[in-house]
Amino acid sequence: MENNYRFLRACRRQDVDCTPVWMMRQAGRYLPEYRKLRKKHSFWEMCRTPELAVEVTLQPLRRMEIDAAILFSDILVPLVPMGAAIEFFEGKGPVVEKPIRTASDLANLKVIDANETVPFVMEAIKILRRELDGKVPLIGFSGAPFTLASYLVEGGGSKQYQHIKTLMYANPEVFHKLMDMISDTVISYLSAQIEAGAQVVQLFDSWVGCLGPLDYQEYVYPYNRKIFAALETYDVPKIHFANQASTLIDQVVAAGGDIIGLDWRQDLKKAWDIVGPERGVQGNFEPIALFAPIPEIRKRVKRILDQAENRNGHIFNLGHGILPTTPIDNAKAMIDAVHEFSAR
Repeated sequence: MENNYRFLRACRRQDVDCTPVWMMRQAGRYLPEYRKLRKKHSFWEMCRTPELAVEVTLQPLRRMEIDAAILFSDILVPLVPMGAAIEFFEGKGPVVEKPIRTASDLANLKVIDANETVPFVMEAIKILRRELDGKVPLIGFSGAPFTLASYLVEGGGSKQYQHIKTLMYANPEVFHKLMDMISDTVISYLSAQIEAGAQVVQLFDSWVGCLGPLDYQEYVYPYNRKIFAALETYDVPKIHFANQASTLIDQVVAAGGDIIGLDWRQDLKKAWDIVGPERGVQGNFEPIALFAPIPEIRKRVKRILDQAENRNGHIFNLGHGILPTTPIDNAKAMIDAVHEFSAR
C-alpha cells in the first residue's frame, strides 16, 4: 500500500505519476472550519486533545487533493514538559514566561521521554493512521534545536535574535548544554512519532537563517547532525527544512535529511545542484504569491516545475507556511496546477 503513495515515492526519488504537493501549515487558520473550532477551544487545548488535533489535520484534505497530511500540533509542544512555561496570546503568538539565559535557568529544564510526557501527540498519530486509511501518508514533525532554543532564550518571537546570539558568544557552555538537552528531547519526540505511525518526519529550522556559515557550523550543525544520525535506524524519509538558509545550504545538506526543504528566496534548479542528485528537494512557492490572480499562480507553479525538470524527488510545497488570510480557492488552484502541469 505505502509503495503507491506518490508522496512517499517522491521522498525516495522513485517514479511518480505527477509531482506530489502539500503545504506547510495546511491545517490551520486560513480555513473557516478551523477558525470555528478555535472559537470554542484554546490553541493549547487543540494541540493536546487528540480528537481535536485529528479533526484539524483532516480538514484541508476534505477540500483539496493534497498528497500528504501533516499532524496538527506546534513545535513548542515538547518544550513545556521540559520545564518551560509557555502561553499563546491572540495576535502575539507564544510567550515564554521565564526565558533561559543563565546556568541557573537551565537547571529548571530536563530532557523528556516523549511517550511519557506528550502521549496525546502519539495518540493523535495512531487515530490519524486509522482515519486516513491509506488515502495519503502522515507527516510528523519537530522544531530543530536552534529554533526551539531561540524561543526559550528570546522569550518568544524575535527580529534581531539578540539574546540567543549573545548567549552563544558570551556563554557558550550554557548554550551548548541547552542545545544538547533539546537535541535529546527532539530525538525522543521524533522517534516516538515514527513508532506511533508517522510515515515521514520533518525537522523545522525556522529561525536558523539569522546565522552566518561559521556560526551555523559551530553552534547548529553538530546538533542537527546528531538528530538525523539517531533517526537513521528508522526506515522513514526525513525532511530537513531550514528557512532563509540559502547561504547555508551545503551545511544543511551535510547535517542530514533525505529531502531538503527550500524557501522561495532561492532558485530551485541551482539549489538542487548544490543539494546533489542523491537527495530530493521540497519547495518552493512564495506563500504571498497565493494572493495573486489564479493565472499568475498557475504561471508561477509552471516555472517551479520547469526548474525541477520532472526529476524524481521533487515535492512541491510553499517556501514557508500558508498565511491565515490566504484565499482557499487560490491554494486549491495551486495544488490542481501542480498535478496538471507535472503529469508524467
